[in-house]
Amino acid sequence: MIICTVSLLFCSVLSCLVDKLSERATKDRISYHKSIRRALAIECLASDHEALVDFKNGLEDSHNHLSSWRNTNCCQWRGIYCDNITGAVVSIDLHNPHPVLFDSSPRKYEMWNQSGELRPSLMKLKSLRHLDLSFNTFNGIPIPEFFGSLVNLQYLNLSTAGLIPPHLGNLSHLQYLDLKTVGLHVENFQWVVGLVSLKYLAMNGVDLSSVAGTDLVSAVNHLPFLIELHLSSCHLFGQISSPSSLNFTSLAFLNLSSNAFFSKIPNWLVNISTLEHSGFYGNLTSLTYLDLSNNTIEGVIPSSIGAICNLKVLILSRNNMTGTFPEFLQGIENCPSRNLFLI
Repeated sequence: MIICTVSLLFCSVLSCLVDKLSERATKDRISYHKSIRRALAIECLASDHEALVDFKNGLEDSHNHLSSWRNTNCCQWRGIYCDNITGAVVSIDLHNPHPVLFDSSPRKYEMWNQSGELRPSLMKLKSLRHLDLSFNTFNGIPIPEFFGSLVNLQYLNLSTAGLIPPHLGNLSHLQYLDLKTVGLHVENFQWVVGLVSLKYLAMNGVDLSSVAGTDLVSAVNHLPFLIELHLSSCHLFGQISSPSSLNFTSLAFLNLSSNAFFSKIPNWLVNISTLEHSGFYGNLTSLTYLDLSNNTIEGVIPSSIGAICNLKVLILSRNNMTGTFPEFLQGIENCPSRNLFLI
């Protein structure tokens, strides 16, 4: 069954996506912290305790959310997780649980917002692998350059937390990087090349207008393990280049919506067979949600898209593509019991 809808469904879909993003971030944190478990019976390392005390002294904890950061065992402190054997601090999670992006109460956001100075004592935490400071403002200061020295990090979430230093490209073990924010400008994308272990990258809302399409694809092509790439509303424009050889063949989720690309669909997307969610398309046998909206994509809508049986939501609004629904939905008869929303 094909269901053609208008703005009410569009709003419903966007609301659903926001819920899913919030739910996904929560699941990521829960999954990671379950894997290390809180070491209640383990005493933290004296050097890690000293480093965390100095880090706390730089923060302005006006609502006393870090009141537990007083006893001698830092493994029992809020947001701190330790290795069960060594007692070394492996995770710091101080994200704001009431981000204004998802939460309807600015008052709650302000109550949980961390501000103050981000001190380099974090570099003394030699086993730190997980750091989440998302949805805090820290008085609007840039992300300090020393973050590029936290070389053992595998997970870093600084969404809406400050400006982006190119030194983050030194984090070769990083697998998850979330830098979603609004109003920030990045001069180039080449620092991404050093993130050779990266599986997830989100920079929605970051101004990448200085990044050419050639530089974007060239940088991403150095990330062979990349599974998800989120670059919606990043002021990207122009042509999207096609590299001579494709290295990021594990890509399963691609969102390039709400930019200003005016090219046709790039050839390299045709060779990606693992895509599940995309701002563009290719041989997408597992695709469930496709958003091409709010670009200037040109050319005929390909009829092969109708044969993607797992596709549930298709958004094609605000582009210069040609064709009609009946023309490009050839092959849909091979998809029994299908519900497809077209917007």
